[in-house]
Amino acid sequence: MSEGNIYWESRDLEEDGDLEPAELGYVPQFSIAYDELTVDESIEAVTKLRVKTRSLDDLDTRIDRVLEETGLAPIADRLVKVLSGGQKRRLGLAMELVTDPKLLLCDEVTSGLDPRSERDIVRRLHALSRRDGRIVLSVTHSLAHLELYDSILVLHEGRVTYHGPPAGLTHYFSVADTEEIYPRLAKQDSNKWRKSWGKHSNLYYDKIERNRQKLIESGDLSVPIKAKKHPTNKDDDLATQPLEFDNEESVMDELEKISLKKPKRQKRKIEDSAPLVLDEDEDTIVIEEPEPITTPGFASQFCTLLARRWKIFLRDRGQVFLQLAIMICFPLLVILFAEQGNAHLPEYADSGITYNMDGIEKAKSIAAQRAKVGGAVSGIIMFQVVLLALMGSNNAAREIAGERKIMEKERFGGVSPAAYLGSKIAFLMAIILVQSLIMGFAVEIFWSFKGGGGQLDHLDHFMFLILTNAAVTFICLGISSLMKTSEQASLLSIYLVGFQLPLSGAVLTLPDMVGDITRPFITAYWAWSGSISSLDSKYASSIKEITSTKLEFGASTCLYILCAQITAGLIATYLGIRRHQWDH
Repeated sequence: MSEGNIYWESRDLEEDGDLEPAELGYVPQFSIAYDELTVDESIEAVTKLRVKTRSLDDLDTRIDRVLEETGLAPIADRLVKVLSGGQKRRLGLAMELVTDPKLLLCDEVTSGLDPRSERDIVRRLHALSRRDGRIVLSVTHSLAHLELYDSILVLHEGRVTYHGPPAGLTHYFSVADTEEIYPRLAKQDSNKWRKSWGKHSNLYYDKIERNRQKLIESGDLSVPIKAKKHPTNKDDDLATQPLEFDNEESVMDELEKISLKKPKRQKRKIEDSAPLVLDEDEDTIVIEEPEPITTPGFASQFCTLLARRWKIFLRDRGQVFLQLAIMICFPLLVILFAEQGNAHLPEYADSGITYNMDGIEKAKSIAAQRAKVGGAVSGIIMFQVVLLALMGSNNAAREIAGERKIMEKERFGGVSPAAYLGSKIAFLMAIILVQSLIMGFAVEIFWSFKGGGGQLDHLDHFMFLILTNAAVTFICLGISSLMKTSEQASLLSIYLVGFQLPLSGAVLTLPDMVGDITRPFITAYWAWSGSISSLDSKYASSIKEITSTKLEFGASTCLYILCAQITAGLIATYLGIRRHQWDH
């Protein structure tokens, strides 16, 4: 079946709107928590992102409840990275229970677990399905503990081959043990299994319905649960049948032998039920419905995401040490060339040059010295630009791609893409400002920016450094959001930075046609060109003497282009965040 309608509480989800994020819980096979956080912090963060609580006490009560339900209370202070596979699956389950979902979807949550952990997870899912009318759907390849499921749906190559109580599995497939079901399925193609189930399904559903009617008549069930009959296609070829019986009467005889256990009555605890209020006027007890769970707004989600990102960053010692290393070492590399940039820059005499040997030699000496100083100043500016581009790539290449699955999962739970993007911008801008200002101040201590307008041009220098770092950072953030893996994002970001220097024209002049095409996309060119335009005219002219690269753009134009690149990176990031990239 590839089409149809899905109804939930009498509404068509396609026409009447999808489930609310709080109504649906999804527990994937992979881990959805950050290694640097503790169990308690992970649950607290997801609660703040998905549930609008009335107070801190309400928040703590909700967290404590899911910790107890999933058996995680004793290890609440333990870091996620030291948890076992079974504990991580329970954590994933706990992070979904914070919204009290009515429908809980579990995708291979027992895959790869040891038998004890698998049994623990299945039993917890069974217990959760018995509370407050919750429905738990679990996709699994494991045939263990099937007795804990109310209904089993067997799919073979995408087609239904059985749907009924666990007790009927071995009978229907004519096997002695459930472990023999998979080999049995492999003996026939899925179309034949589908036809077989099409013939016998009504017999199973009718039997289940009769048993329910008996329970209703005996008073064990107050409301009948009507089974939906599946229509049988009379044109199906029923030549090959998995059930080896002579006729339908013999099938019914065997069905009578299947034990359909009488459901146990569930004692509902007072604390798990809706509040009871005594109406003083009428002396009656009124059951108050619990308040519907609402998703927090942009500001709350933004603050939670930003606080969590800083906590993760500060606990990642490797990343902290790397940032400190590049913030200190990269400026030192630029400072090595400061002496050359501070050398005297001679100027040509105002009067015409006397064309004799002395005049020619003097002119050559002045030209050589101007070229040396101009080249040094140009190199210092470009070196800062390229190193800041490297910092920008390191800042953002893995920022989203590295947590793609967690981000997608949180979006599925109601986290706003705008809040997620806003938290990334705020976090990265803080890093950008620190990196750029350290680079600017450290270099200017040893090499003063040769501005033509005093202090204002020093501000231009810092502005170009900040915008350069920001442009590369947010372009790489866009790449990170569009790529499926962090390896792909890192590789593409490295290529982006690697082409900054050769395509900028600062070292080798590009052919006019190539330069005109690539120049709008090269951050290094606009930062280098804009900084040169802010220099004192004699320094700017000395640089223009040694390069044929176009430097006719003013500082304002270069600033606008860098801002446009930042904007393009943020747009790409937002589009990448909104685009689902889970593997199907």
